[in-house]
Amino acid sequence: MSKRNSQEAKRAARERLRAERERQAKKDKARRQALVGVAVLGVLAVAGGIFLAVTKLTAPSGWEAAKEQKLVKPANSSGKDGEYILVGNESAKKSVDVYEDLRCPACAQFEQGAGKLLVKGAEDGKYKLRVHLGDLIDGNLGGEGSKNAISALGAALNVSKDAYRDYHEKLYSPQFHPQETQDKFAEDDYLIKVADTVPALKKDAGFKKAVEDGKYDRWALDMVADFKKSKVNGTPTIRIDGKDVDQQQLPGELEKLGVKIPGGGTDEGRRRSCSPPEVSVPGPEQAQRHRAPV
Repeated sequence: MSKRNSQEAKRAARERLRAERERQAKKDKARRQALVGVAVLGVLAVAGGIFLAVTKLTAPSGWEAAKEQKLVKPANSSGKDGEYILVGNESAKKSVDVYEDLRCPACAQFEQGAGKLLVKGAEDGKYKLRVHLGDLIDGNLGGEGSKNAISALGAALNVSKDAYRDYHEKLYSPQFHPQETQDKFAEDDYLIKVADTVPALKKDAGFKKAVEDGKYDRWALDMVADFKKSKVNGTPTIRIDGKDVDQQQLPGELEKLGVKIPGGGTDEGRRRSCSPPEVSVPGPEQAQRHRAPV
């Protein structure tokens, strides 16, 4: 072999070795970059997880979160922002306003005694009946059943006025109205159980989803806020043409509006009331009363 050929072979070998080293260096660099990228993604994922966890912990929940919801008014609600429920014709000259708390035992007694009569008078065109709902018991005894039941009533009202009327009656019925100290209305499952006794709601998937999702929670809070503006001293409160009427005088006042009173008068149970915010515990035959501070 000539010296020339030997030198050419050596140069070729060196070139091949250099090219191989360059390829290997590129592979090593790519591998390092990939490892760095994976590490960075891991750090970002951890940081993102921590951020989401902190955000979740600090984000408002429940009824605090409901304050930030977009207002969704149920169909068939009345007033500028759906702040009351109307029975009868808005154009009726006379008006009866009823202020209630769905957890209030005195309201349950009142509705069991006079509720259907009030509704019939409105449906017969004697006056317009406006129902306003508050959360005095939630504030006095703790819990959220008053608000939650309002939200569920909103879901029923969205189905139809008849569904609302029947559900409202069931919630106040002796069968389903809980003891004042039991916050059963805070449980969606219980509210749905009661609704299952109302034919219009029993198989309504939209109603059930609205209750479980709290679709009308913001509406319930707005109704509570409007209730507080009325400055009522207790529940139930009845106002005819803007003037408070004692429950003992209600039959006579309704008669003046053209309502026929079967049997006349109201019983003792219908005359009890709940007033905010101090709680006193009366005898076993009486509903609890919530008195306003002097």
